[in-house]
Amino acid sequence: MNLDRRATLLGSFAVTAVTSAGITAAHAQSASAGDYPSRPIRMLVGFPPAGTTDIAGRIYAERMSALLGQPVTVENRPGATGNIAGEAVARAAPDGYTLLDNAISPAAINYALFGSRMPYKPEDLAAVGLFCRVPNVVFVHPSVPARSIAELIALAKARPGQLNYGSAGSGGSPHMTMEYFKLKSGIQITHVPFRGAGPMLIEAVAGRVEVGCDNMPSCIGHIRDGRLRALAVTSHVRSPALPDVPTLAEAGVPGFEATAWFGLQAPARTPRPIIEKLGAVVDAVSKEPAIRARLAELGADPPNLTPDGGTTPDAFEAFIRSEIIKWAEVVRVSGAQID
Repeated sequence: MNLDRRATLLGSFAVTAVTSAGITAAHAQSASAGDYPSRPIRMLVGFPPAGTTDIAGRIYAERMSALLGQPVTVENRPGATGNIAGEAVARAAPDGYTLLDNAISPAAINYALFGSRMPYKPEDLAAVGLFCRVPNVVFVHPSVPARSIAELIALAKARPGQLNYGSAGSGGSPHMTMEYFKLKSGIQITHVPFRGAGPMLIEAVAGRVEVGCDNMPSCIGHIRDGRLRALAVTSHVRSPALPDVPTLAEAGVPGFEATAWFGLQAPARTPRPIIEKLGAVVDAVSKEPAIRARLAELGADPPNLTPDGGTTPDAFEAFIRSEIIKWAEVVRVSGAQID
């Protein structure tokens, strides 16, 4: 089925279910969905441009625009580890025209990290679909005399508290990954949070931050060009995008695993037919060969929440709930705090 035909089907008054062959009608959409969408849709991103949240959102927004027949525009609203954008969407009209490209931190980690200061609750957002999952990468500037995780650990122990590591911001998955790494390895290095991956990577490439951790899609270009030296990936298996880089578990931190993820949410109380229509579009995009190839090039994995490798609103909702529980325990054990 060609893309124009799929776009026509998605623009009809039917909620669609996606199979590996394309989109087929599942059941009639209720009147509450009307002619949605009849005007442009905003997709808010809680982080600056050039970070993985932004990259993933723009990849999906472009294809969603084509399938929905209306522009899906990305709007960056950085701040408070994604909470500013999250609160804006949680408080937005539940009509499907203001959506959230959310990340693991504001969608799961922040509830434990911010506690009573969290400006919204899980119940304030409705799951639509998972975009992708990515490993984080622990890297150093080439001037740092460490070519392996073992050497980095030895260097940090010889110079306790003297090394700095950068992240895209307090509470993000790179920050939490490094705090967990510090706990497991017994080292002390100082966290330097930035307002997004882009600013952090500028400082890391310049050598003003010795160590860093970031989602792979954001930093992989610098690693491939030799401006940064990757020491380990944080997934449980090596990434095909960086096959020569060991996992942290392989590199001497047994049992270590931490991956980031990104997906679409809407305000709670958004009509279910709209949620399902958007979910069908996200699922369709996630299965397009060109999108999968682009994600693989960046070191990202497709959703894989359903047997056919896709995503649904219900599957994504269950996934988010499990991640909230998992990361609450990591926050508790690591003692991580907002800087």
